[in-house]
Amino acid sequence: MSVTTRVWIAGAGGRLGSALCHRFDRNTECKLVTSDRDVPVEDGKQVGRFADLNHPDVIINCAGLTDVRRCEECPEEAYKINALGARNLAVAARRIDAKLIQISTDDVFDGTAGAALCEFDDAHPVTMYGKSKYAGEKLVRELTDKHVIVRSSWLYGAGTYDFVDQVLETAARGEAVRLPGDEISSPTSADALAGFIEYLITAREYGLYHASCEGMCSRAEFAHEILRLSGYSHVPVESTAAGETLRPRFTLLDNMMMRITGIYQMPEWKQALAEYLSGRQTGGQA
Repeated sequence: MSVTTRVWIAGAGGRLGSALCHRFDRNTECKLVTSDRDVPVEDGKQVGRFADLNHPDVIINCAGLTDVRRCEECPEEAYKINALGARNLAVAARRIDAKLIQISTDDVFDGTAGAALCEFDDAHPVTMYGKSKYAGEKLVRELTDKHVIVRSSWLYGAGTYDFVDQVLETAARGEAVRLPGDEISSPTSADALAGFIEYLITAREYGLYHASCEGMCSRAEFAHEILRLSGYSHVPVESTAAGETLRPRFTLLDNMMMRITGIYQMPEWKQALAEYLSGRQTGGQA
């Protein structure tokens, strides 16, 4: 990687943004600039000024409103951050000839397929979160040619309160963990996803990629593995029916484009989780 490669991480304070910052701390061959709410992606003027001032070679859009309930309650806010924000970064990227890496989600699917979903399957979001993220994808495609859209699933990691924290806090209180057994996808560590994004920075790859850890499980099975690896095997995990949920029930992503191009391979989800939890226990980040 050239020492002149300048990388702007928008949304650097979040789960993936934090993992990327940690990874780039070890990478001496790029110059990192970051922003979070100090440069709100939904403000086109601020985004443009920041881009013009720093002139990055690559922009990574980790910013987003990911609280699914808030997205349902405040749809305009969801579209403002997840769609308008993506548009603003795409416009800035095209103007300064930067590569844009847009982070998206498995929620762009409705969860009814019952089979792994690849990049060639049609998206059909049903939640406001999924709809706003898919709108962001479409705007990026329309507004700049030099883009990579990366969809991932069930992301966890340092930076924000996540599913792993929820499960461990429940266990620490001595309570049973009750989670749906019919919500299926693949847990993906932010650090594992950051590894693929780091690869994309200098790779001559464009278009759409799915990037989830390999394998599949239910929410309940995910929690059971978290507890097993953290010394809470005695804490019961009660598998329930999802019932009314704000998330699609089956969103297992197939990383087909990675596989058929042969450019990269994501780790198996249990391996990535073990590495992440080991990092937590030693006071570092996996």
